[in-house]
Amino acid sequence: MEKVGIFYGSTSGTTKAAAEKIAKAFGKQAELHNIKETTPAMIASFTNLVFGTSAWGIGDMQDDWEYFIDELTQIDFAGKKIALFGLGDQEEYPESFVDGLGTLYCRLPEKNGVVGFWPTDGYKFYFSLADRDGKFVGLALDDHHQADKTEGRIRQWVEQISKEFV
Repeated sequence: MEKVGIFYGSTSGTTKAAAEKIAKAFGKQAELHNIKETTPAMIASFTNLVFGTSAWGIGDMQDDWEYFIDELTQIDFAGKKIALFGLGDQEEYPESFVDGLGTLYCRLPEKNGVVGFWPTDGYKFYFSLADRDGKFVGLALDDHHQADKTEGRIRQWVEQISKEFV
């Protein structure tokens, strides 16, 4: 498997911590980047990509992603694989759980290479922009109410997308 570029936006540090755990699960082939300090050329240099965001307000992407998202249109995603992860709070925001993840997916200029869809089983929410026919468009994490499941979910998800990456 080629190198994996992990790009995250983090305000309070939770998404950064999740990105670090994902990078650790990938091992030496992972490179971690804060989207705040990223250029389109940096993203374009990877074939395997992981994008991560949290949800803010009622489902907005993290601010640094909001500022960067239009830059993705400058990148040729042909032949690239993209996996997404998002953080949210399913108890306080069950009507918009991990909507930042769903918004990130919706704003991707190319969706053919998206991998790493994740089951909605085991979560308690009633609406999410990230839900597509009973699966999230990427890994959904709730460190507020299911922190005990984060490590296992990350490990299982990284195993899954490692098989889908090139």
